[in-house]
Amino acid sequence: MMCQEGVVSLKSYCGTAGGILLITVPQVYYEIVPAIWGAILWGPLLYFAILNMALPLIWKFNNPSYQIAVRSCNLGFVFAISVLIAAFATPNWRPFGYYGCFLSFFHYSEYLSIAWANPTTLSLDSFMLNHSLHYHIAAVTSWVEFCVETVFYPQLKCYRFMWIIGISLCIFGEVLRKLAMITARSNFNHVVQYVKNKDHKLITNGVYAYMRHPSYVGWFWWSIGTQIILSNPICILFYTLASWKFFKDRVFIEELTLLQFFGQDYLNYQLQVPTGLPFIKGYEVKQQ
Repeated sequence: MMCQEGVVSLKSYCGTAGGILLITVPQVYYEIVPAIWGAILWGPLLYFAILNMALPLIWKFNNPSYQIAVRSCNLGFVFAISVLIAAFATPNWRPFGYYGCFLSFFHYSEYLSIAWANPTTLSLDSFMLNHSLHYHIAAVTSWVEFCVETVFYPQLKCYRFMWIIGISLCIFGEVLRKLAMITARSNFNHVVQYVKNKDHKLITNGVYAYMRHPSYVGWFWWSIGTQIILSNPICILFYTLASWKFFKDRVFIEELTLLQFFGQDYLNYQLQVPTGLPFIKGYEVKQQ
C-alpha cells in the first residue's frame, strides 16, 4: 500500500499536470487562444502561480508534505508544458517536448517507486533532482546543444525516425528500471550500501534473472535515448561515454560490497548472469 508521502506526491504531480492540460489543450485545439506561445503559456503560468501560493496555506513551509508537494508540482508543471510543446510547437521544437516529458516523469517516478517499494528509505533525495553536479552539467549541456542546433540547423531536429528510436529507448529504460526497483523492493537503494542490513537479501528473480544490474541498464539506455530524441550528435556521444564510465565504476564498487555481503552465493550468480551493460563485467574474482 502506498505511504502517505507517496499519496501527497501523486496528487500534487497529477493535479498540476492534469489541471494545466485540461485547461489549456481545449483552448489551443479549438483556437480559443491565439497559436502563439505568449498566449498559450499565460493560462498554465497563472494556474501554476495560484497553485504555488495555495501550497503554503495547505502546509507550512517547514512541513515535509509541503516540500514533497512543491517538488511534485514543479515536475508536473514541466510535464504539462512539455506535452504542449510536443503537441503544438513547430516540428523542430517538438523533440524538446518529448524529452521534457521523459525527464519530468523519470524524476517523479523515482520518488513514487521508492514510496511504493521501499518507503523506509524515502526522502526528498528520492526525486534524484540533486543527483550530482556532473548530472546537472550534462543536462544543461544537452539543452544548449539543442537550442544552438535548432537555431542554425533546424532541419536536424525534424527527423521522425530519431524521435521514434529515442522514445523507444526511453520507454524501455524507464520500464526496466522501475521493474528492477519494484522487484528488489526493500533491497533497492539509490545509494550504494556498505553495511549489510539483517533483512538484506540477494535478488535473483524477475528481471534480475536476466541481468545483474537492471536498474543501471535501464538508466543507461534511458540517458542515451533522451539525446537521440533531441538529435544531439555531440551529446549522444558524450552521454554514451560518460554513462558507460559512470556505470562501469559504480558496478565495480557495488559488486565488491555484494561479494562481501553474500559470498559464494553472489559469485555463483555472477557466473550465471551478465551485468546487462555492454562491455562491463563488474568486479571479477580471480579463480585459483
